[in-house]
Formats: sequence, C-alpha cells, structure tokens
Amino acid sequence: MGIFSSIDEFLFGPPGEVSGLLGTPINYALENPGKAALAIGATVATGGLAAAAAPTIAAAAGGAGLLGAASTGTAISTLSGAALTNASLAAVGGGALAAGGGGMAAGTAVIAGTGTAVGAGASAGAIKATS
Repeated sequence: MGIFSSIDEFLFGPPGEVSGLLGTPINYALENPGKAALAIGATVATGGLAAAAAPTIAAAAGGAGLLGAASTGTAISTLSGAALTNASLAAVGGGALAAGGGGMAAGTAVIAGTGTAVGAGASAGAIKATS
C-alpha cells in the first residue's frame, strides 16, 4: 500500500465506506445538515467577533497586568490608549516584529483563533447535549 493510499484510508476509512478521522464528521453532517450548518455558523461567528474585538480583548488583558512588559521594557499595564492596545496585541502575538515576534497581526490571529476554537467547542457541546 502506498503512502497516499494510507493517508486516504486514515482520513476517510477503507475503500467503499466513509469513516476514519474526517469521514465520521462528514457522515454526521450529511445525516444532520441543520445542526451542521448551525455549528459552522456559530464557529465562524465567534471567530469573526473575536477578530473584531481583538484590540479590546488584548487591551483589557494588558491593562489588567496579564501581559508583562512591552518591547520597550515598559509595563503594559502602565500604558493607555493606542499604546496599550498595540503593545497588548504584540505581546499576545509573541512580541514586537522588531524583537522577532509575530507583532500585532499575530496577536489578532491568536485571539481570533481562540474565539473560533471556543465557538467550535461550544457548538459541539450544544449539539451533543441536544442529541
């Protein structure tokens, strides 16, 4: 058996049936299209809301003293306004670009990704509870 056949079988199951890592969710979505659409919609919505609210979320964490110091060495909790928001997003993103981190864009992506994961988990829990 070749490498691609092995990968196909791992992801979708043996030939002639849909199972495996991806096959089971695909079967569930085909059997329950309404629930699947709601779960996908909720996941996308929470990710989008988290991305839109990322500056506010990061600034709240930075203002509460959860993020340490900015790349300048100043404690993020002592900053305010745009400096607080920018330093907080950069800290969440692994640090400023100049310091080798991911910067504000990475911070926004981390917060949006976390929001998406929370939305997916909540959707899965709601579906399981109603099944």
